[in-house]
Amino acid sequence: MIAIIGVVVVFVMVFGGYLAAGGKLGIILKAMPFELAMIMGAATGAFMLANDGSTVKRTIKDLGKVFKGPKWNAEDYRDLLCLLFELIRLGKGDPLAVEMHIENPAESTIFGKYPKIRADHEAVELICDTMRSASMNYDDPHQVEEVLDKRMEAHLHGTLHSSHALQTMADGLPALGIVAAVLGVIKTMAAIDQPPEILGKMIGGALVGTFLGVFLAYGFVGPFATKLKAVAEEEAQFYQLIREVLVANLHQHSAAICIEVGRQSVPHHQRPAFDVLEEALKASKSA
Repeated sequence: MIAIIGVVVVFVMVFGGYLAAGGKLGIILKAMPFELAMIMGAATGAFMLANDGSTVKRTIKDLGKVFKGPKWNAEDYRDLLCLLFELIRLGKGDPLAVEMHIENPAESTIFGKYPKIRADHEAVELICDTMRSASMNYDDPHQVEEVLDKRMEAHLHGTLHSSHALQTMADGLPALGIVAAVLGVIKTMAAIDQPPEILGKMIGGALVGTFLGVFLAYGFVGPFATKLKAVAEEEAQFYQLIREVLVANLHQHSAAICIEVGRQSVPHHQRPAFDVLEEALKASKSA
């Protein structure tokens, strides 16, 4: 909701201020379709030229996150802690029993309790691969930590592609606005024999290109890139929680301590209260 409000505020303050200062929208509206076609058409083409197909598709898909926000909410973090608690508790009591769940999570009754988490391949693979590594009797937990750190870094790098691609587009939009403005000036110079009132409108139309390039870059595309980066970094905290809990388990801490370590790593505004999580863990124990 706040992103939509932000879009409205940008439009209202820019164009409202222009009108309040006595400006006329007529010349902008007349030139805008042509200038916008040149600027956004060139920006889109450059975007496709600079990125591969998967990045283009992912960026288009990720644009919805600007308005929806991160994928994971407080309930998902609580469910993740409960899921990890069940797996760790089972693994400490019966290592063979937990293998059935980590080898086939799609059929696991434990993963089945949390369908949203089970549907996320990265989360499931991170949990299963790490617990599988732990079952291989690694004597040095730091070896697994190093593997996890590299995996986390690679995943975050991949999720930031959309933000980087949009930021690159934002950096180029002002220059493309100048290109459109220069073309408008060339058109004006070809009609230099026209009366001043006509030339004035033509020059004003040309300057719309510069305005649109800067307006789109700093009013929308740049902020969109910043928001996608923030969302990606917050979503990465979900996988970081998995790392923290499973690393604590590798160091042979009790299941309760492992989960408390994970709870402390949850972003503050999503962190479940201790008593709320305690009730959820008790419910999972009884189940």
